[in-house]
Amino acid sequence: SRGPPGRGRLGGGRLTVTGDSPTDGTFRRGRRLALDVGKARIGVATSDPDGILATPVETVRAGSGDIRRIIELVDEYEPVEIVIGLPRTLRGEQGASARMATGFGDRLRAALATSQRSDPPQVCFTDERFTTVTAQRALRDNGVRAKQQRSVIDQAAAVAILQGWLDEQRRPRPADPDAEPIGLGADFEEDE
Repeated sequence: SRGPPGRGRLGGGRLTVTGDSPTDGTFRRGRRLALDVGKARIGVATSDPDGILATPVETVRAGSGDIRRIIELVDEYEPVEIVIGLPRTLRGEQGASARMATGFGDRLRAALATSQRSDPPQVCFTDERFTTVTAQRALRDNGVRAKQQRSVIDQAAAVAILQGWLDEQRRPRPADPDAEPIGLGADFEEDE
């Protein structure tokens, strides 16, 4: 069940603000936007409508006007979901950075609700531990020097967040151990 409005719910490895993404193996077609929220910058990435590949979009300066710019990107890309990286601690707890990301998500969700969209995108959070480290390593391995990384590192982290989330959504889910087995019918008899 969903939590009260404005409150997140922790479960299944992600904190979801406005409802859960499908976890039954179904995947709603449509673009996604991912945000890597930081104190100074917000990296933005998007996916193709089939949810196969994440690509960088831009880096937005955090602070005054950041929500307005993200709303403009929502208008441009028309995502069905916005995935925000939730930087948990190594113990899986939420520190100051995670609270900042959650606060940004709450502000974004409120702005989307007042933007008079008939079907605003869902805002959800996903664990993003190590995405910046992964992005830095990938950039370095591709010959991007540390000095040059600053302008694209947040985008690369947003790509890592979104690609990991997309891959997780597409991964087959284990069967429900409490589900009734699918049988062949009462008239079926096994050969001896």
